[in-house]
Amino acid sequence: MKTTLDLDDALLIEAKTVAAKRRTTLKAVVEHALRRELAPAPEITNPDPEKFEIGPLGFLVLKRKPGDTVTLEQIQALQKEIDEEEFQRSLNPRHR
Repeated sequence: MKTTLDLDDALLIEAKTVAAKRRTTLKAVVEHALRRELAPAPEITNPDPEKFEIGPLGFLVLKRKPGDTVTLEQIQALQKEIDEEEFQRSLNPRHR
């Protein structure tokens, strides 16, 4: 089916560039992006139920008691831990 889209110029240029690098068409890139966007979201798993819970919108949320404050240092420490785990998994892709 044919349709007309009004796209931001920079987005269109980027999409055409991606299509050229992949040696495919703009149509194929747009179709792939739409299929990916419209696909059902994968079920999220909680990697550490001690630290996280799944919030009402399906995102991981830091567990805390009412009135507790989450500090920037706590968030940075968790991010550092997650980054290190991801780095280690990238070194050993068979042990996921």
